[in-house]
Amino acid sequence: MALIWGFSFYLMMVGLEAFTPVGVAFTRIAFGAATLIVLSLITKTPLPPKWAWKYLFIVSFLWVSIPWMLFAFAETRVSSALAGIFNGATPLMTLVAILLVFPEERPTRQRIFGLLLGFIGILVVVGIWDTGAAENGAGIDFLGVGAMILAISCYGFAFPYARRYLTGPTVREPLAPISLATGMLLFGLLVTGPIVAFTGITNAAMTAGPLLAMVALGVLGSGFAYALNFKVVLAADATTASTVTYITPLVAVIVGAILLNEHITWNQPVGGLLVIIGAATAQGLLRRRTPSL
Repeated sequence: MALIWGFSFYLMMVGLEAFTPVGVAFTRIAFGAATLIVLSLITKTPLPPKWAWKYLFIVSFLWVSIPWMLFAFAETRVSSALAGIFNGATPLMTLVAILLVFPEERPTRQRIFGLLLGFIGILVVVGIWDTGAAENGAGIDFLGVGAMILAISCYGFAFPYARRYLTGPTVREPLAPISLATGMLLFGLLVTGPIVAFTGITNAAMTAGPLLAMVALGVLGSGFAYALNFKVVLAADATTASTVTYITPLVAVIVGAILLNEHITWNQPVGGLLVIIGAATAQGLLRRRTPSL
């Protein structure tokens, strides 16, 4: 999943050569939904039952429709590497959402320290000290950064919401990962379809590159990867599933530098590392071991 989603930021950037930001989101959802429908037919997996539809719609809204449009818009203003690094802060937002939504989860000293370290990392990534105009790669593009923050906030709330109502131990009946992913993308089409009909799907002449990028992004990033993602959520928990984003930024930075010749400043990998360490600390993955006697 991390490899697929790490490449997704590169594929979005290529797709934006011909597609609008909403067109990128709609097209990847369409190819992803078609892929999952085929997988459902092959595996004889039924669509989600009616009781799950209202929950799936909300999960789709938070996990697919809004963040995918926001990330595509952000990449019209920032590099794919920076978008990938920002995506690495998803576990932080997931933990914040869990602390807000689940009253039994208490903000321990370790969690607070991890969250603070992670958010300091975000400030380092964006270069908060550089307040100049965001031109020629200098300064902060506040619209792009704001879009990415809103996108990962949606992801953060989507993970625990899905765990509570669709994948957790208290749900009405267990649902297959392919069924969940298919329903989520079908609802994504319902949300993005009317928007793209109004705004348009392309803004330039269509060429093979952007089209193939959208096919790859939809089939792999929106199809197979989301089926795998729900398999992880079912087998573990929302926090564990969100840790896939620890590897995604590294892949996005390498791919952006090699394939798009993007300039990587020192603060981006340093800040990204702080984000990962902060998230791992907040989740209890980094802790002092008590020596055994």
